[in-house]
This record gives sequence, structure tokens and C-alpha cells, in this order.
Amino acid sequence: MKLLKSLSCLCLIWGLLVILTGCPQISDTAENPKPLGMVNYTYFDTVSFYYCYSGDSQDVFEARTEIVSSLLWEYHQLFDIYHEYSGINNLCTLNKNAGGEALEVDQKLIDFLLYAKELYTLTNGKMNVMMGAVLRPWHDCRTEASDDPANAKLPDADLLAEAKNHIGIDLLQIDDEKNTVRISDPKASIDVGALGKGYATEKAAQALKDAGATGYVLNIGGNIRIIGTKPDGSGWLTGIKDPANPSSNYSAYLNLANTSCVTSGSYERFYSVDGKRYHHIIDGETCMPADYFPSVTIITEDSGLADALSTALFCMSQEDGATLVASLDGVEALWVMADGTVRMTDGMSELITEHP
Repeated sequence: MKLLKSLSCLCLIWGLLVILTGCPQISDTAENPKPLGMVNYTYFDTVSFYYCYSGDSQDVFEARTEIVSSLLWEYHQLFDIYHEYSGINNLCTLNKNAGGEALEVDQKLIDFLLYAKELYTLTNGKMNVMMGAVLRPWHDCRTEASDDPANAKLPDADLLAEAKNHIGIDLLQIDDEKNTVRISDPKASIDVGALGKGYATEKAAQALKDAGATGYVLNIGGNIRIIGTKPDGSGWLTGIKDPANPSSNYSAYLNLANTSCVTSGSYERFYSVDGKRYHHIIDGETCMPADYFPSVTIITEDSGLADALSTALFCMSQEDGATLVASLDGVEALWVMADGTVRMTDGMSELITEHP
């Protein structure tokens, strides 16, 4: 675990854009202290950025970001499906043991998996951590295509049809009293890509708040978690990328404080077969990349919930997604449709702002 670089000022583009208005000319005053920043490349196979706008000293900032880094590293190890770690029964261990006896795991992993089951019910199965059997063939084909684009291919249809028989949430058996977890089907596996990063981000944010931090922004691989406001009470200008031109255009700008912002989109991770793109967000019903719209953004305080809902809504119609969001307190959504138009909940419209 290591922090690789400190930054005094960043205008960040990473899935979502947090724009520090007038960044090059920021004055170092009590009302507008110079921001501090740090970047880390260790967790969840992505880049993490930490920012502070509250006027904390460098020493305080580094102590508080160490809290974040320690928690992210802990959850990274627990959620890793590709590697095992000494003294830990993590998701990789559980997947390797699928069909075997129950294994004792850390309480943090129990709590996470219980929450994942709650979210499965909430989203009517659209957020399912037991999708591993279906996601693995897609992951393998995407990796092979990266190495050899000319021979890119889709997963075998019969393989996907068979894999669909092994994604039931009831295959994940949790004994909260004994702190054990068992995957009852030897062909089933856990994959927490739709939830793990956001959940860990929220745990880190709560630890920062418990330490008295405010005016902090965490960007963990594009999952934005804002703690408090700027010293003057204002929020941060956050841009939602235009899926048709994600490198330079934005579909909307939001003014955000004390909340999370997570986008699921078809434009970040994909590969092409015969000229058609296939992205990484797979619909459990079809076992194919979801094809409703190119991006969905969720705003809600809890980053784990935002992460899960952005995936779930990406895999359902806009009408069904709007119905789900309307049933939840403190959740707003924005959809970028295939034709580039934008639809949003009423509460989201109140967050829309103009580019300065």
C-alpha cells in the first residue's frame, strides 16, 4: 500500500469530472484555502484521488488520507476475486471453494454480502453479486480482444446459457452467527464489480467524517464521494460525460455537496467484434451487454447504494428505473438516451447548473 504522488491542485477528468472552478488562480485564504490532493494507484485496479479544500495542514491531510488508504486496501483484499492474501478468506477463496464447506470470513465481508443480498431484492435482481459465471466468459473475451483485436469474438451462446443456471442469489449462503459463507454450486462465483468499489468508498468516507474531516472529495475510479462543502458553503461543479464524445463533451453539469455521484456507461470498457461494440455491463436476463441507453448517473449520499443503483438502472428501462428511484428517499437519477437527449428525476433537475 503506497501513496504515490501529492498534488496541490487538480482539474480532474475520470469518468466524471470534478471541476475546481478557477483552479490555476485559487488564492490561499481562510475563505478559499489552497486545495491539497493525492493520487493512488493501488486499489480496485483503478486510480484513486483524494482532495481537501478545508484548509487542513499537509500533516493533517496525510493522516486523514492514510485512514482512507488503509480502509480501501482492506476492502480491496477482501473483495479481490483474482488473488488470495495470507491470513484472509476473501472472495477469491470463496470462489475457489464453491461447492465445498462453509468458510469463516471477516465480519466486514459478512456485512457486505448481506447488504448485497438486500440490494438484489431492492433492484429485483438487476444488481446481482452472483453473476460471476456469466461475467467471466465476457471478461475472458474482452481480455483476449485486447491482446488480439483482429480475432475478437463473443462468448459462446451455449456457454452463456449454461452459465445463467449458476447465478442465483440463493446459491450464496451466509451464516451471520457463525461468520461463515458458502457458495453451494461449484459452478457459481461471486463478482462484486457493481458494488464493491462504491461500498468501500462509503466506508472510507464515513471514517473521514468520524475523524472530523469536511471539505473532502474522494474519486475512487470515477466514484465521486463528497464530504461536506467548500469553506464558503458552496458545492463542486461536476460534469457528466457525453457518451457520444466522452473525451471532450459533457451531457450535463451538477452542483454537488455532501453526496455521492456514480455513473455507469457503455463508453469506458468495451471491445469490438465485426465493427460492433460490446461493453462490460451485462444484463443477467439476456447475458448480453445491456442495451437500454449509454449512461445512467445516480446521486445519493451513500456511495455503495449509488454504485449498485447505477448498474441496476442501466439494466432496466427508463420507466422502470424511474419507478424504482421514486420509491427511494434521497436518490436522484439522470439518463442519457441513445439519441443524446437527457432525462432526469425532478430532484436531479434542481442540481443542474451552467458551465461557468
